[in-house]
Amino acid sequence: MQITYETIILRDMTASDIEDYVRWFTTETLWANTDAPWEPIDTDIETERTAWNRYYQSVKTLPDDTRRWKFEIEWNGRHIGWVSSYPIDQHYRGVNQVKEGQTARLAVGIDICEPDVWGHGVGTSALNAFIRYCFENGVTELYTQTWSGNTRMVRCAEKLGFVECNRNVGSREVDGQQYDGLTFRLTK
Repeated sequence: MQITYETIILRDMTASDIEDYVRWFTTETLWANTDAPWEPIDTDIETERTAWNRYYQSVKTLPDDTRRWKFEIEWNGRHIGWVSSYPIDQHYRGVNQVKEGQTARLAVGIDICEPDVWGHGVGTSALNAFIRYCFENGVTELYTQTWSGNTRMVRCAEKLGFVECNRNVGSREVDGQQYDGLTFRLTK
């Protein structure tokens, strides 16, 4: 499946993306400094290659009518990152599995892993395309989460119409400084 929007393409993963993920999670990890820098990346090339090969095998034959929770981002013919969604509970915490009777909300996120692409509006376009996809597929409200030190993501969320709905003061420590955990909400 593929979605073209402005200058970007959201698409399903291809086998050639695996080596990009290996590189992003082992040697070119600068992107992680704004994603969740309190979660260190501790892995190696073979572990990542095996994991991403396994993931690719699990998604490579999804029918087009299957709702996607993740897309790869392509810009100018280049794989640069991904957009994804994940469930959060009523306290805005991520959950691995939604249990019967549990209220879950859908949060969206984005990672642009190529630093030379930052600051050109590509991430905003990609996240906007993914938001549209979610709304077209029955979602009526979305959330996104970041931390107060990730000013590019805060600006992106606000530009797309998200409104802050939860702030955990001082919940994130990065380089010895305290930052707030932020959750934003967007309705259709």
